[in-house]
Amino acid sequence: MIKSEICEILGIKYPVFQGGMAWIADGKLAAAVSEGGGLGIIAAGNAPGDYVREQIQIARKITSNPIGVNIMLMSPFADDVAKIVIEEKAEVVTTGAGNPSKYMKSWKDAGIKVIPVVASVAMAKLMTRLGATAIIAEGGESGGHVGELTTMVLVPQVCDATSLPVIAAGGIADGRGMAAAFMLGACGVQMGTRFLSAEECSIHPSYKEKILKATDLCTMVTGKRLGHPVRSLRTQFARDYSKAEYGGMSDEDLEALATGALRRAVQEGDNEKGCFLAGQIAAMVKKEQPAAEIIKEVTEEAEPILLRAPQWVK
Repeated sequence: MIKSEICEILGIKYPVFQGGMAWIADGKLAAAVSEGGGLGIIAAGNAPGDYVREQIQIARKITSNPIGVNIMLMSPFADDVAKIVIEEKAEVVTTGAGNPSKYMKSWKDAGIKVIPVVASVAMAKLMTRLGATAIIAEGGESGGHVGELTTMVLVPQVCDATSLPVIAAGGIADGRGMAAAFMLGACGVQMGTRFLSAEECSIHPSYKEKILKATDLCTMVTGKRLGHPVRSLRTQFARDYSKAEYGGMSDEDLEALATGALRRAVQEGDNEKGCFLAGQIAAMVKKEQPAAEIIKEVTEEAEPILLRAPQWVK
């Protein structure tokens, strides 16, 4: 069985994180992943603090294993959520879309393991200096907010730049991706899109169907003009947004167009006005299955590949 230092640090069975997908990664999904031996992560997204507290409490009723909370630092509720994770004794906090420097000391003083998501070497170095527990290096193949570098390029550079454990994310959906991440120097993986197919994932049935029917060219990136690029499925909404983005619409109107789009996709399956976040590996997600089965399947696929590695050199 594949184990690494991140398993020992966090007290988890498998070196597999579930991505913090806004309005998707709720207490039920996170608990299922944690109960299955990985690290389930509740996504705070743009949700108010009370929602995050409720989801943590839901997860606690299902599992006694460690859980994490992902805090999107652009959220207007970030300050509230930063306090709530301390009050609710979350074992892990991951962060995205910003710099968590101002929260790091209070989280660490509370005994929380802080694992920021980074898209550059510079941010990885800063988080190392500030005392992060580990780093999630996320390439632009991922769904949601994305950076410029690919996983293949980013992960080894981050591994070279820090002494902390590195979790690879972006474009990983099976054992081959996990094995590749380990070969690049990572000691664990984070998967988001793969867990959209989990039985415990409560997205709208049409969202899940889109993932299961996805093709290799099914995603696109929008939002670059506003400085916050996002990868999503190539739906009518995404095409309309892309056209508006470069068609002279004001920044304010463009932001208004995107407001609530993810929730409409998750809760209503609205193809016209919903933004269906997904990574480039969506085409590799072929079936719905329990979260625990996903974790076990991915790690069992990776193990024989890693065992063969010495045989490649003759």
